Amino acid sequence: MSHEKVIVVGVDGSEASLAAVDWAVAEATRTGHRLHVVCAYALPSFTAASLDGGYAAMDDTAIQQGAQAVVDEAVARTADSGLKVTSSLETGDPAGVLVDLSREAALVVVGTRGGGGFTDRLLGTVSSALPAHAHCPTVVVPLSPARSFLPVRRIVVGVDGSESARIALRRAVDEAIVWDAELSAVAAVPIATGAGAMAWLPAAVDRDEVLADVREGLGVAVQAAVGDREVRVRQHALDGNAAALMAEFSTAVELVVVGSRGRGGFAGLLLGSTSQAVLHHAVCPVMVVPSRSADEGAAPTDVPWNQ
Repeated sequence: MSHEKVIVVGVDGSEASLAAVDWAVAEATRTGHRLHVVCAYALPSFTAASLDGGYAAMDDTAIQQGAQAVVDEAVARTADSGLKVTSSLETGDPAGVLVDLSREAALVVVGTRGGGGFTDRLLGTVSSALPAHAHCPTVVVPLSPARSFLPVRRIVVGVDGSESARIALRRAVDEAIVWDAELSAVAAVPIATGAGAMAWLPAAVDRDEVLADVREGLGVAVQAAVGDREVRVRQHALDGNAAALMAEFSTAVELVVVGSRGRGGFAGLLLGSTSQAVLHHAVCPVMVVPSRSADEGAAPTDVPWNQ
């Protein structure tokens, strides 16, 4: 199954989700994709003593109206973009709803640090759960009034030699072409600290030799990802913790790209385990690219943007 040429953006009425809308609009403008705005909500219930410990559901009219207002605000924000924009209200856990929609989307975008939206849903929670289960790449956009992340001029991608990282690297090359941005590929190995994945190395191992091997593997991965496309990729093999280095790079770029569920590779690192740490500490948007197959599981038959 091929993904639809549509970017899904999840909103909850918070400033963070509106920042996600702005980012999604900019990406859709560059790629020519459609934009689908979705607001998901779960109906609360409360214990009803008169029902002998049962539960009574709240009338959802007011909640639905609030959710519709959230969607209307987000759609209005796209009015001058010239994009084809659709929208929908969905009932259910927001992360679960977005994971389902990701089966046929090209990209899902959400905000983070978005407390205060309607029904007190925190997009910060969604932004943590969604990348781990989505079927397409996800972008998590932080709320940063003091800094603009658009346009994307500089991108950094983490590479560890795993298949997941190779997929992320190819997507980072795609994004660099879309944005006409500078791309840096970074492979990190914590040699000097003697901790983590490299703790097993004997003391006699030469640091420069290890980095030279990693640099060679990085070069092979970059060449395979770029192919015959016109894009220049800066390559860095660094001694240090991968998550910490990516978080540091995030202060100087507009987009960080990482893979999810990576295993093994020439550096013996687990980029999949790094991606969650990067999401929590990066100060710019983070794209998490899954390694799962696009046709894994059954495709939904009621995709809202096709109705």
